[in-house]
Amino acid sequence: QVQLVESGGGSVQSGGSLRLSCAASGYTYNNYYMGWFRQAPGKEREGVASIDSVGKTSYADSVKGRFTISQDNAKNTLYLQMNSLKHEDTAMYYCAASSRDYVSWWSLLLHSAYDYWGQGTQVTVSS
Repeated sequence: QVQLVESGGGSVQSGGSLRLSCAASGYTYNNYYMGWFRQAPGKEREGVASIDSVGKTSYADSVKGRFTISQDNAKNTLYLQMNSLKHEDTAMYYCAASSRDYVSWWSLLLHSAYDYWGQGTQVTVSS
């Protein structure tokens, strides 16, 4: 079973940057699809970014060019570098992992494709 713990959230002004981290433990098989999701109050959970076992990345249009997902397999850690933050980025951010051996490209940013979830870390961007 996979355990995921996010960290790095906080409050920043519009235009600022944050780097989120997700520490993974409790597993030996390292070939997981990983993703970052976010949920603002009263809104649906949406996919932000994903990365596969060979490093191929996908991004939501709303964050493309501003956010970067990466992973350090030696440390079992997933990262989300967030630059040029906007007020609209304010949300609880969740790290997720999929137990599927394959996730199609159209499912990579769908929360239903993921089985393991962290507790979330809050990101607040003031306007």
